Amino acid sequence: MLLLPSILFLLVFFAYPMVEAFGLALRAGDGGLTLDHFRTMIRDVAFAPALRTTLILIVVLIPIQFVVAMVMALVVQAKLKGAGLFLYIYAIPLGISELAAGIVWFGIFTERGYLNSLLTTLGALERPFIFLSYQRLEWLLFAVVVAEVWRATSIVMVILVAGLQSIPPEYLEAADVFGATLWDKVRRVILPMMRPTLQVALILRTMLAFQVFAVALAVAGRGITLLAAEAYRWYNAYRNPNVAASFAVLIMTLSILSTVLYLRTLGTRPEEGLG
Repeated sequence: MLLLPSILFLLVFFAYPMVEAFGLALRAGDGGLTLDHFRTMIRDVAFAPALRTTLILIVVLIPIQFVVAMVMALVVQAKLKGAGLFLYIYAIPLGISELAAGIVWFGIFTERGYLNSLLTTLGALERPFIFLSYQRLEWLLFAVVVAEVWRATSIVMVILVAGLQSIPPEYLEAADVFGATLWDKVRRVILPMMRPTLQVALILRTMLAFQVFAVALAVAGRGITLLAAEAYRWYNAYRNPNVAASFAVLIMTLSILSTVLYLRTLGTRPEEGLG
């Protein structure tokens, strides 16, 4: 009975839409089964760039976010003077929508934006630098990564803080007695004991990274494209929910594969010690 509300939530908002997505992706016009929608998706001229950019974004974004989130979590957990204020500041992006965050960072990186104004005022640039140009894909991707790191690192930090608080203080005190440095404690005590927490954070963040859309759209427009953006384009511009569902199924499949990878590489056995 206690699990029933969660089960109903998962069935209504996850299981049912997932089944419907597979149905749309595999449903032919006559009601039969077909793979034509997947073939259309793969043959689309934007499919390869969208897949490549999505994978590059994840490979670059996830490590940066986890390093930044771990530093933020350690600062909060250290209980230094003003640590509570740091926590509130870190959590501010949690209350901002993806689109709003993208618009904010577009205002920073645009030609007449805050960054160019600051650099030209300081004399670092003679004229504004064009960050957001379709001819400079690396700068477009850089702007999206910065915006997404700012927007979504806080949720990773919250999970890591919870994991840090679950570590018995006796372990860290024993490390201090034996003269362990901060890096030694992080590498030999904190990270091994946080493997379940890291597993949850990695799974959640990777699944959300596959769905990045509004931030990239606001910052880069059509300068770069992602899998989620292509799903939206096929549904909204081309009015083809079947191909859009094929993109959704691909995103879901990649998310499941990444989850299995994390479970296999970061899984812990009850008999394992600190390693």
